[in-house]
Amino acid sequence: MPVRVVVGVNWGDEGKGRIVDLLAGSADMVVRYQGGNNAGHTVVNEFGTFRLHLLPSGIFRPRVTNVLGTGMAIDLEALANEIDDLAARGVEVRELKISDRAVILFPFHRELDALEEERLGARHHGSTKRGIAPVYGDRYLKKGVLVGEVLYPDYLRRHLEEVVEWDSLVLSRIYGRPPVDPEAVFEWTMRHGARIREWICDTAEVVRSAVRAGRTVLLEGQLGALRDLHYGMYPFVTSSSCLASFARVGGGLFETPIDSVIGVMKAYSTVIGEGPFVTELHGELGDRLRERGREYGAATGRPRRVGWFDAVGSRYGCAVQAVTEIALTKLDVLSGEPVLKICVGYRVGDRVLDRYPLNPALETATPVYEEMPGWSEDISGVRDFADLPPAAQAYVRRLEELVGRPITLISVGPERESIILRGRPAG
Repeated sequence: MPVRVVVGVNWGDEGKGRIVDLLAGSADMVVRYQGGNNAGHTVVNEFGTFRLHLLPSGIFRPRVTNVLGTGMAIDLEALANEIDDLAARGVEVRELKISDRAVILFPFHRELDALEEERLGARHHGSTKRGIAPVYGDRYLKKGVLVGEVLYPDYLRRHLEEVVEWDSLVLSRIYGRPPVDPEAVFEWTMRHGARIREWICDTAEVVRSAVRAGRTVLLEGQLGALRDLHYGMYPFVTSSSCLASFARVGGGLFETPIDSVIGVMKAYSTVIGEGPFVTELHGELGDRLRERGREYGAATGRPRRVGWFDAVGSRYGCAVQAVTEIALTKLDVLSGEPVLKICVGYRVGDRVLDRYPLNPALETATPVYEEMPGWSEDISGVRDFADLPPAAQAYVRRLEELVGRPITLISVGPERESIILRGRPAG
C-alpha cells in the first residue's frame, strides 16, 4: 500500500501534472492536498492537451478515485466549469471526492486580490488575482466558509452574513468599494454548490480507508518548494504550504507514513510572477528556450521567465521537500544548445553561497556557473537512458551529483509516453 507524494522542487511549473498523470496508471487514488486554481497542471494524453487547475491529474484514469483535500481553497464556480470543460471533450468526471473541510473561495476574494495588487503598484507580488491570499487569510482569521456548509443551507446563510460583514468592511474602508451583498453570495454558493454536492464528504476518512484496504495513494502538490509560504522566497510565495510534509495534513493521512517523495525538477529553470531569479536569461537565448519549451503559465498564459539550471535552489528544494527521487522534465528542450550552464553558487558581495538564502541576499546575488557541452540530437524519441547522447547523460548525472538525489524519471516530451524510466519500475 505505497503512499507517494509528487511535489515541485523549484518555483512551480516543473511539470508535476504530466508526472502524476503517468504515475496514476498504477494508483488507486490521487489526492490534491493544497492550493486553489491559481496555477495549472498541463497534461497531454490520449484525450488531448489539458490544463487542470483544481481537479487532480489522475482524473483521466477511469478507475482512479480523485480527491480534493482539506488543505485546498475551492472556487465552486471554477470547479464546476472545469468539470464541464472536461465533459465537453469526452472526459467524464465520476470518482470524485471533495473535502467538506476545504475552504470556499468566493468572488469577493478575487476582487480583494486584484485590489491589493493594484494598491501595491510597482511593489506587487505577482498574484494571479484568483483570490488565493484573501481566502487563506480568511481561513486563518477564522472567517472562512467550509465546502461542507453547502449541505446545511440555513447555517450557511447565517454564517455568510458574519463572514461577508468582515470582508465588506475591508472592501469599503481600505479600498473604497461597495460592500458585498450576503444574499447574492448565498445564491452563488447554492447554485454552484448544487453541481458538486453529491461528492462532498469526509475525504480524510475516504483516504485513510483506502490506505487501510491496501490501496495505492498518490498525493499531488501545487507550485513548488520555493513558493512555499514558510520556506519559499517570502513574500513572493503562495498562501499555503507546498511541502510534502503538509501532504498528510492537507490530504488527511494522519497516522500513515509517506513511502516516497518524487520531486519534479526541470532541466533548466523557470519562474512565473515576481521575485528574485538569480539565473534569469534575457534576450535571444531566453526567448529561444521559452518558445521551445512553451513556457507560458497554464493558469494565466503569462510568459515564464527562463534561466539556466539553479543547483543551489534545487538542492534546497529537495531538502525542504524531503525528496527521495527526482523526475526531471523538459530535457529535450535543451537539445541544440552547444553550451549548457549550471549555477553552482551565488556570489553576494565578496562571498559565494552554496545554500539558498533570504531575499535580501537573493536580490543582489549573481550566479557562479560551470559549463558543460550540449548536444544537437533530437532526443524526444529516446526511451532508454543509454540511448541518450553522451553529453545528455553527463548533464543528467551532474544534476544528480549537485542536488544529491537520484533522477529516476526523465521526460523528453509533453506526452504521457515520452518518458525514460531509469532505476524504477514503470508506472
